[in-house]
Amino acid sequence: MIYTGGTIGMKQDPMKQALTPFDFSQILQEVPEMRKFAFRIDSFTFDPLIDSSDVEPSLWQRLATLIRDRYDDYDGFVVLHGTDTMSYSASALSFMIGNLTKPIIFTGSQLPIGVPRTDGKENLVSAVEIASAKDFDGHAMVPEVCVFFDSLLMRGNRTTKVNAENFSAFRSPNFPALAQAGVNIKYNSSLIRKPGDWDAGIVANTALDTSVSILKIHPGITPGVVRDILLGEGTRAVILETYGSGNAPTKEWFLDIIREAREKGKIIVNVTQCLYGSVDMGLYATGKALKEAGVVSGSDITTESMLAKLFYLLGKSGDPDWIRDRVAKNLRGEMSN
Repeated sequence: MIYTGGTIGMKQDPMKQALTPFDFSQILQEVPEMRKFAFRIDSFTFDPLIDSSDVEPSLWQRLATLIRDRYDDYDGFVVLHGTDTMSYSASALSFMIGNLTKPIIFTGSQLPIGVPRTDGKENLVSAVEIASAKDFDGHAMVPEVCVFFDSLLMRGNRTTKVNAENFSAFRSPNFPALAQAGVNIKYNSSLIRKPGDWDAGIVANTALDTSVSILKIHPGITPGVVRDILLGEGTRAVILETYGSGNAPTKEWFLDIIREAREKGKIIVNVTQCLYGSVDMGLYATGKALKEAGVVSGSDITTESMLAKLFYLLGKSGDPDWIRDRVAKNLRGEMSN
């Protein structure tokens, strides 16, 4: 169990009347239900703890390295993380760690674990149970990077945070849940990705290139803004958050900037602003114009997942054509074929 920071690890200091992190080495005192598990649970706490809003790719690199170094010692890993950037971190780990044969389950809470109505205990207990679960062959039930929240186990790179106030903070809009925790935990086994070789050694790809920008298309967007983002010297790739099924302005100045960016070797990916649905650049003339200008379809991927995917791919190669080819492919279950 790896505690990076976040609301779940907080409790109220009776003297200061303020929320402070508690010692996860005393987890059994805080969550006595964990004593009922018939296996050993070790914990590792990041120092200093990282607020979710301050998460950087360096945290993902530390997580990937820690899991790689401890991989043979454990059946699974639970990462306790703040909710605001959990989908980004889960997406990143899904790309960075190859040949995964064990669960990496991200979870957290909307209320601190030290308050009476916390959702943290249920999330934590269920995440630990899932991380330890094995099938009849002794293999992990869910050898994926996932997010568990409010009774749902979701593929990490399919999730997005949708609510800041309710316990159902996360959703997987375009892919069903991998499991649901009720009286029993029911696994949707046909949806769970399994490794081609259970004996293959884990690979941690920690080389990331963060030269990526996000441009959200909106009415009234100006040539100056589009040019600054698409043609910025420090940018190798841009995520276009477009309308509906992948539509954007068809004004010639807009397409001219897209073409110029493409000629300069920029990778431009089309991701819909809609929570549900997919990019289809063959459906309307506006989408076709983007495709003809060299924009790559992101299918039904989330913005969080595409950002992590580009960080990963840019870190592996300097060849724009190689990257464009892989951006459009389903690598870790992050998009529909």
